[in-house]
Amino acid sequence: MFGTSMSRDAQVSLNLERTVDRAQKERVVEELGQIFESSGVVVIAHYTGLTVAEMQDLRARASDAGTSVRVAKNRLAKIALEGKPCENMSDLLTGMTVLTYSEDPVSAAKVAEDFAKENKKFEILGGAMGENALDRAGVEAVSKMPSRDELIAQIASCIGAPASNIAGAIGAPASNIASILSTIEEKAEAA
Repeated sequence: MFGTSMSRDAQVSLNLERTVDRAQKERVVEELGQIFESSGVVVIAHYTGLTVAEMQDLRARASDAGTSVRVAKNRLAKIALEGKPCENMSDLLTGMTVLTYSEDPVSAAKVAEDFAKENKKFEILGGAMGENALDRAGVEAVSKMPSRDELIAQIASCIGAPASNIAGAIGAPASNIASILSTIEEKAEAA
C-alpha cells in the first residue's frame, strides 16, 4: 500500500509538472504571437557558437537602440506564427535561432546587421517587416534606411531651418525699427 501511494504522488507530481509546463508554453506562444503582430521588423538569425558575453553584447546593443532580443524554441515560434501575416517566415526557424525585433521598422535590422558584421557566428537568415517577408538582402536593405528617430530629426531640421529664417527676417526689421525710433527719440530730446 505504501508503494502505491508513492507512485500516485509521483503521478500527481508528473501531471502537475506537465500542466505547469503546458501553461508556460502557452504563455510563450502568446508572447511570441504579440512580437510577430506588433513589431515593425523581426530579424531571425542563427547564433550557434556565440559566447554568453557576445549574446550579452547583442542584448545591450539592442536595448540601447530600443530593440529586443529573444531566443525561442522554433516549434513554439512556428505555432505563434500560425495565422499571422508574416507566417511565411516560419521556414527560417531551424537550428539555433534568435529573434531581434522592434516597434521601429528599422532599428532591429540595424542592430542585427551591425552585430553580424563584427560576429561571423551571428548569421542573419531573414525576417519580416509587417506582412512582408525579408530574405537576407532584404534585412540588409532595411538596415540602411533611416530609423524613425533619424527621420524625425531630418524633418525637424527641414521645418526648423525655414522657421528660423522667417523669424530672423521678421525680427530683423523690428529691431531696426526699434533702433531708428530710439535714435529719433534721442534727437527729439536733444533738440
